[in-house]
Amino acid sequence: MILGIDTSGPACSVALTKDGALIQEIVMNTALTHSETLMPAIERVMESANAHTSELDAIAVIAGPGSFTGVRIGVCAGRALAHASNVPVCRINSLEALAAGAPNARGCVCPILDARRMQVYSAAFRCAADGLPERILADDARKLTDFLSMLPENEDLYFTGDGVLVHEQAIREILGERAYFAPLHQRILRASSACFLAEYKKDEWMKYDRLTPIYLRAPQAERERNEKLSRQKV
Repeated sequence: MILGIDTSGPACSVALTKDGALIQEIVMNTALTHSETLMPAIERVMESANAHTSELDAIAVIAGPGSFTGVRIGVCAGRALAHASNVPVCRINSLEALAAGAPNARGCVCPILDARRMQVYSAAFRCAADGLPERILADDARKLTDFLSMLPENEDLYFTGDGVLVHEQAIREILGERAYFAPLHQRILRASSACFLAEYKKDEWMKYDRLTPIYLRAPQAERERNEKLSRQKV
């Protein structure tokens, strides 16, 4: 069994799979913080499946990119559970997991997450016959216009992720009919996608203390501190 955890974005999600089949999943997009909802959700999923953490083969944690606070919550919870249960963890990229949730998309899959400061966390993939995403553009925190200019020309482009809500109109104005968008219920990152990817990444399973966040830029507090120090040196 694989337990999947995601707290990297607006929604908190927990899933449990066994032999490639989804047993339980909870997705919550509420006003409550992930620190309040994650552990009760894990307990509910395990109890509903009549399972115990000692039966897990691995814990798949979406480790970013995404909200700095959310990513830390998920990574810390994954590390603690894996340590206590003596099971390995699998570090899952949020953009890759979003692409894995769009296996039938035509053309290029373009997951975007709102990174604020006029940027998106973004990448680009094509989905193989087995549903696994094949990367064609590396992760980065980019201006939306820079990202769009890097995408393949003369090809349909499928956008998914929470960045769609913020940037859909701008994307339509720039790309026209080449752009199409995941429906609202498919833009949410789901922990079951982390479980799916972990099944194919067994060679990347690791000890709990090696699990680290995936950050594409420094946290805001660190950036502001560096900017302040730079001004002081002038």
